[in-house]
Amino acid sequence: MRITVLAVPDCPNAPMAEERIARALDGQSADVERVEVSDQERAARLGMTGSPTVLIDGTDPFAVPGAPASVSCRLYCGPDGRADGAPSVADLRRALDAVGRSGR
Repeated sequence: MRITVLAVPDCPNAPMAEERIARALDGQSADVERVEVSDQERAARLGMTGSPTVLIDGTDPFAVPGAPASVSCRLYCGPDGRADGAPSVADLRRALDAVGRSGR
């Protein structure tokens, strides 16, 4: 499994996303990397719809249909309904489980 965190340079939420990914993996093997994206063209090419965008095997499990590529900040809905700067550990676990079930 390959997990990519797409982020603008110095994104304050990228480290939080990476820490939550590590917690969600809970020892499961995966290649995790951060890719810095600083222009709209690269954001569109890579599928970044705000920073940070988490891709699991190249797919954004948190994608909002119709969301345009963007080098802006991205917010996620937290477990309590509040906006958060990264997916929750629980949401990441669900996304990882879904990938595991699909056999990708």
